[in-house]
Amino acid sequence: QLQLVESGGGLVQPGGSLRLSCAASGFTLDYYAIGWFRQAPGKEREGVSCISGRAGSTNYADSVKGRFTISRDNAKNTVYLQMNSLKPEDTAVYYCAARATVQAMCAMTLQYYYWGQGTQVTVSS
Repeated sequence: QLQLVESGGGLVQPGGSLRLSCAASGFTLDYYAIGWFRQAPGKEREGVSCISGRAGSTNYADSVKGRFTISRDNAKNTVYLQMNSLKPEDTAVYYCAARATVQAMCAMTLQYYYWGQGTQVTVSS
């Protein structure tokens, strides 16, 4: 069965860093796009970043561009989200999600069929 498990969340001070992990099982990353999404209390879920399958092309929301980096380790079947220069407005539950694709580029506006359980990120003094 296809499963995604997020980890790495926690409490960090503004300006700090965290690295989130999304461990995939039941499939390999080659033909799946992986997206990171987040949802803060009282707000709509928003796309943060995504990475395509074989090509490894990436996209970022304007709010995180230059601060966050998405990457993958195919040997470990894991996708990472490195988050630097964290701000209080980054506080949210972060989810990773997967969709099958053969396209070279990923898009966060498309439907993602498989979702992890989420990991809490809190940025506060």
